Amino acid sequence: MTQKAVQTDGGQLPPAGERNGESGSSAGRVAWITVAGIVLLALNLRPALVAVSPLTPVIGREAGLSSSAISLLTSLPLLCFGLLAPVSPRLGRRLGMERALLVAMVLVIVGTAIRLIPDMAALFGGTVVIGAGIAIGNVLLPGLIKRDFPHRVGPMMGVYSMTLFAGAAAAAGLTVPVQHLSGLGWRAMLTCWGALAVLALAVWLPQVRKRSRVSSRAAAEATHPVRGLWRQPLAWHVAAFMGLQSLTYYAAAAWIPTLLENAGLSQGTAGWMLSFSSLLGIAGSFLAPVLAERRMPAGAVATASTVLSASGIAGLLAAPAAAPYVWMVLLGLGQGGAISLAMLFIVQRAPDTRHVAQLSSMAQCFGYILAASGPLVLGTLHDTSGAWTLPLTVLLALLVLQAVFGLLASRNRHVRDSASVSGPRPDR
Repeated sequence: MTQKAVQTDGGQLPPAGERNGESGSSAGRVAWITVAGIVLLALNLRPALVAVSPLTPVIGREAGLSSSAISLLTSLPLLCFGLLAPVSPRLGRRLGMERALLVAMVLVIVGTAIRLIPDMAALFGGTVVIGAGIAIGNVLLPGLIKRDFPHRVGPMMGVYSMTLFAGAAAAAGLTVPVQHLSGLGWRAMLTCWGALAVLALAVWLPQVRKRSRVSSRAAAEATHPVRGLWRQPLAWHVAAFMGLQSLTYYAAAAWIPTLLENAGLSQGTAGWMLSFSSLLGIAGSFLAPVLAERRMPAGAVATASTVLSASGIAGLLAAPAAAPYVWMVLLGLGQGGAISLAMLFIVQRAPDTRHVAQLSSMAQCFGYILAASGPLVLGTLHDTSGAWTLPLTVLLALLVLQAVFGLLASRNRHVRDSASVSGPRPDR
């Protein structure tokens, strides 16, 4: 199928490939190179941070970090995602999305290198630098997909979300085995994940060279972002769905291994269950946006993904050690579907690339700050009650809210710029 031209805020752009002067087979080849670049960029948005989790016992032991310091180390990235998300759209408009994404990979590489320095300040500082780079990628990549693949948004968002889960699963499952086989220290092992960012940088660089100019209008708009999103109910519906699914995901990832160990599973088996859930999340994250675009109403897919997650949590509540593989299948498919739908709603509810960046910024700012509270709140509830019943019951209640906001966010409407619309302005 021939791709159509893309209408953006700065004028009309042809599809990836044709906008660079190619057509036919050349355009198709350029489009595939763009896809490869997007996949490699997305592959770097989790591993450098997720790799810390399986190494926390040895980091705490060798670096002498307290439990509170370890909790801060694992929460810093989420805070960076949320607090730095509002900066990303302006950076994208100033530099152009290709250059801004190149900066994101440079930050990931620099951050992983900083963590190699044998100092605690370097460990935390490098984590913040990595979080800043990933925050840029989190916000800008969905907009890039809408711009370059306007007629393939569902499948491309599926590929994007699937790659996020694949990167996280690889980091969770491979970090410790590779460290044991290689004999590397934990600092060197964390630094190794920066090699993925170097590869992404090399593949993405030609995109920057082909699209290095920023239009004068885009430069002017860098100081005039989309106005009024924070006052629009539809934008809040998208942000709430993003935040609630993120909270559930990160809270479960933080405490499921401990919960399963308390239920009688070995440490190795409990850790494997979390990786197994992430592997199933890859399938869920790819299927959900494809179904939402082609087969089923998006609201029905959002509800189904939430019900799957709730079924997994309910199983962990009722009998965690009875059928852990079943609970992890349900949870993995549900969480994978939810994260990809959250990203898809950001793209679908925005009328153009500029709105995608701003809505992505708002949703991820609110969502990741909310998600950062999840592990702490669940841990506090467990410490207070002395059992997992109360924390899991709270998660189930939050999943009900997630289903409601999923239905609201799935409505076929667009957010709008309050500065560019006059008179009565209902969400269209």
